[in-house]
Formats: sequence, C-alpha cells, structure tokens
Amino acid sequence: MPDVVLLTAAIAVNVISLGWLALSMDAHWEQVRGAEPLQRSTVRTLRWMGATGLVVALALCLAVDHASMASLVWFMALAGAALTIAFTLSWWPRVLAVLVAWVRPSPAGTAG
Repeated sequence: MPDVVLLTAAIAVNVISLGWLALSMDAHWEQVRGAEPLQRSTVRTLRWMGATGLVVALALCLAVDHASMASLVWFMALAGAALTIAFTLSWWPRVLAVLVAWVRPSPAGTAG
C-alpha cells in the first residue's frame, strides 16, 4: 500500500481517536450532545476506542518508516489532531456528533 495512504489513514485515526477521548469528558459531551447525560459505559467505551485508535495510528506510522521517524511523524500528527479537535470544539462542536452517532439517547433520569 502506498505510504501516503497509510500516513493519511494515521492522521485520520489520530483525529477520530482524540475526538473520542475528548467526548469522554462531560464538558465536551455537553457541547456536542447537549443536555443528554453521559453514561459511564459510554465513557469507558470512548476511552478504550480512543486509546486503541492512537495505538493503531502509531502502527500505521511504523508500517511506513523506521521507528525513530515513525514516532516523530505520529507525534506531529497527534499535535495536529489535537489542534483540529480543539478548534472544532471551539467553533463548531456539533460536527463531532458524528463520532458518537452510535450512542443512543438514554431515557430521562438514567444517567450512570
């Protein structure tokens, strides 16, 4: 597979993973989903998916280059992804709702 495809995938996975990690926090969840309560099970799932995604992104970088260069590229992609998520949360947070489209609203009063 061409290197550019793997690196593009690594960048995309970094953005998605940091989005999941951000949405596992109450404040960001509220920005994106409004007053809908954040379930504990959803928090665990988002954190697990976010951490797994970061490892996958690192593996994609390692598939392209040697370890020292791959880790540098992964870290720089991580920094870019963090800025992307931060700016999205600042300017247009509802866009990130697509990352948690699989989460169904909970019945009223059943948070936790």
